[in-house]
Amino acid sequence: MADQLQVLSDAAYDHLRLRGATFAWIDLAGAEVRHAGLRDVRMRGVELQDVEIDGELLNVVINGVDVAPLVEAELERRDPDYAKMKPADAAGFREAWEILERRWADTVDRARDLDPDLLHERVDGEWSFVETLRHLCYATDAWVSRVYLGDPDPWSPLDLPFDSMRDWPWPYEMDVRPSLDEVLALRADRQATVRRVLAELTDERLGEKTSAVEGDGWPPPDSYDVCEALGIVVNEEWHHRRYAERDLAALESRSGSSA
Repeated sequence: MADQLQVLSDAAYDHLRLRGATFAWIDLAGAEVRHAGLRDVRMRGVELQDVEIDGELLNVVINGVDVAPLVEAELERRDPDYAKMKPADAAGFREAWEILERRWADTVDRARDLDPDLLHERVDGEWSFVETLRHLCYATDAWVSRVYLGDPDPWSPLDLPFDSMRDWPWPYEMDVRPSLDEVLALRADRQATVRRVLAELTDERLGEKTSAVEGDGWPPPDSYDVCEALGIVVNEEWHHRRYAERDLAALESRSGSSA
């Protein structure tokens, strides 16, 4: 029967494309959604209670109210540095990067107080602390070295692409287990690259496009707005530090330490 209840509780769906699909009379209690694109989605008759959403919000209208600007304003109220993570001129990029380096240094100091093995543990399926640092090295290689500086092959074997890159011809083993100091050495080099790029950045250059990217890899071969490319790195650095701080608190609680 068309209205017969189908019970699919505890099922796992991975690598699905459901564009244009229709869902009606769906019970999603206790569901977990990760790495999902929810663009151009319309929901009616929805009950939202005890829901946690962490992601990029744009034109999110709930009961006729676009909540995205309200969320942004609250995030800026809680942490005024957040307002500086969307720079529009060269001086703003330099200020944002100084803030990021300073705050990441505090986060690394916090991580060093934990058992080194804990820095390889994932909290709620998210990247471990070491994996997070590896991913930020990848983000710098992708958007600064590859896109902005034009290096077609900037990758390090310690770089960690986003999970869906496992379907791409990534030349290195992703599931390695480097020490914190090994990753920090690579990260210091990548941070120095960004620092040098931003020191030379001008407002005029910020308004230009990069040369076309060459070679296989992410992002795809194309030219990109300089402001967009550098802004992605700033955004990645800010939010992944926030995630890292959240997960370090969980690891501290688990280990009985206090930061």
